[in-house]
Amino acid sequence: MSRNLQDWLDHIERQHPRAIEMGLERVREVATRLGLGKPAKHVVTIGGTNGKGSTVAFVEAIARAAGWKVGAYTSPHLLRYNERVRIDGSDADDDALVRAFEAVDAARGDTPLTYFEFGTLAALWLFEQSALDLAVLEVGLGGRLDAVNLVDPDAAVIVTVDIDHVGWLGADRETIGREKSGIARAWKPLVLGEDDPPSSVLRHAYAIGASAIRAGSDFFHEAVDAGHWRWREIGFEMTLPNLALEAPVQRANAATAIAALRALDADIPLSAFAEGVAAARVPARLQRFRRDGVEVVVDVGHNPQAAAALAQWLDLQPPVATNLAVLAALADKDVAGVVAALEGRIARWFLAGLEGQDGRGQDVQALAAQLAGTAAGNGEPHATVAQAVQAALRAASAGDRLLVLGSFHTAAEALTFLHSGQ
Repeated sequence: MSRNLQDWLDHIERQHPRAIEMGLERVREVATRLGLGKPAKHVVTIGGTNGKGSTVAFVEAIARAAGWKVGAYTSPHLLRYNERVRIDGSDADDDALVRAFEAVDAARGDTPLTYFEFGTLAALWLFEQSALDLAVLEVGLGGRLDAVNLVDPDAAVIVTVDIDHVGWLGADRETIGREKSGIARAWKPLVLGEDDPPSSVLRHAYAIGASAIRAGSDFFHEAVDAGHWRWREIGFEMTLPNLALEAPVQRANAATAIAALRALDADIPLSAFAEGVAAARVPARLQRFRRDGVEVVVDVGHNPQAAAALAQWLDLQPPVATNLAVLAALADKDVAGVVAALEGRIARWFLAGLEGQDGRGQDVQALAAQLAGTAAGNGEPHATVAQAVQAALRAASAGDRLLVLGSFHTAAEALTFLHSGQ
């Protein structure tokens, strides 16, 4: 019996007893059976704690402005699985994904694959068949043992390193950095988006002969005037238009994307950099809506580093009467750190549960217990994100701002509710 896309998604979710199983042995074995080679003429792999998806979008937009045919693989998705695989600027359609899943399933035999591994192989299979100039691959978790690391990139990127996924990656930046640096390749460029990366990243780059290209040392960015900013390296600079992605941290992501593309052995016209940085957009990164005079801002920020970037953005916004926030998060996240990063900026909190999510979800009572003693500890509880957003909008007045954050799942549920027009 033929399966549609949803049938296949249900099927691949059942093929491994664990949602996450780190390691490359199984996925490499199936890739060999599939006969997978290099997915594109050029490959850029992007890892890090925060900023991966935005950096992918900048690389993709610049390369497409240069006339390249580009494939981008990202995760997780917000509303539709198809968002994870883009070819030439369009999400893969259902039929293409079904063909890819069929190919992977036929090749794997009795080898169990996780949902992410299955999807990664399917994306690489589609890319290889699409005659791409560039494949941009976003790491799912960590780097060294992530399925994306099956592919040898021409340039690797680590956007940021901070504390997240401690159960898998470690509890400090040095340990996490070592895992993330595993995407680097010997004698290939490794672009680092932070000016103070963990020593473990630099040590690994030195040990394998990877050429570390560091923000603040090898490339720089700064504001020029109200409408422009400058990217520069030794002996070269260009002035670029401001970004459509408005958070201050996005300029660092764009600068990192430019450094990655300039590290490739390829010619890209200067006009493509200007066009690309202005065109790049990513949903649920400070995505704005208006409801009865209330500004609603949805963001996927889900750890203290991302919350600090949100705080920086809030500080630059015109003042409003009241900032409210809806927070829902997975059970393994540092929600107290998220609230602390926004301290003094949110007048009223609304909490929501996230059920399921491969066992990582939690109900609102568990979230409130994690937040005891914080500014959000007495936040108004609601079973779902939609109910919390609805309650917050009822409590808000025209001219107020409502921030929705805490997880990709939080953002997805909020976007579904907001798009429904309720």
